[in-house]
Amino acid sequence: MPQKLTYLRETASQTAGPYVHIGLAPGAAGFDIYRQELGHEIAGPDAKGERIRVEGRVMDGMGAPIKDVLLEVWQADAAGNYAHPEGGDPVEDGFRGWGRVVPDFETGEWGFDTVKPGTTRGRNVGTQAPHLNFWIVARGINLGLNTRMYFDDETEANAKDPVLNLIEWENRRGTLVAKRSERDGAVVYRFDIRLQGDDETVFFDT
Repeated sequence: MPQKLTYLRETASQTAGPYVHIGLAPGAAGFDIYRQELGHEIAGPDAKGERIRVEGRVMDGMGAPIKDVLLEVWQADAAGNYAHPEGGDPVEDGFRGWGRVVPDFETGEWGFDTVKPGTTRGRNVGTQAPHLNFWIVARGINLGLNTRMYFDDETEANAKDPVLNLIEWENRRGTLVAKRSERDGAVVYRFDIRLQGDDETVFFDT
């Protein structure tokens, strides 16, 4: 007698939140849960290279800052190596190359300190310009968004980057390039992420 097949229904999707900070970065929300919260130190004190600060906001289609958002960042060290068994040569002690960042609840401004990454070796895509990888999750987003941040003072490397060159329009490439400045003797890169509307940031499929 043939068996009756049972088909399971797909689980309904749900956006992140409304408690993104409590679940993924409870310390920022005022909850002392973990002995050491994940993602606070990206580079570590012994990492070589230029120390930089990266700042920005995540904005909705109307240009308003989104305050209940979490960003994860991955990066290589100054020599272009990732803290991963397949990431190249060994990295410095304390270099995690990964962090979690949440914005200020009042202003929506986020920021973190790290070292500027070096040129990396891509998988089947040649050499890649220095960049940071971002994953963004917030209320109203069904799936996390993936994007990159490049540096405006790496003009030559950016022009050869195989990922940037996949983007047909130059003004769209510009949404992935952070602007360098100096403040109180420190190097600061500004990178605002726009989820919709004019100058929407380029996002990538996983």
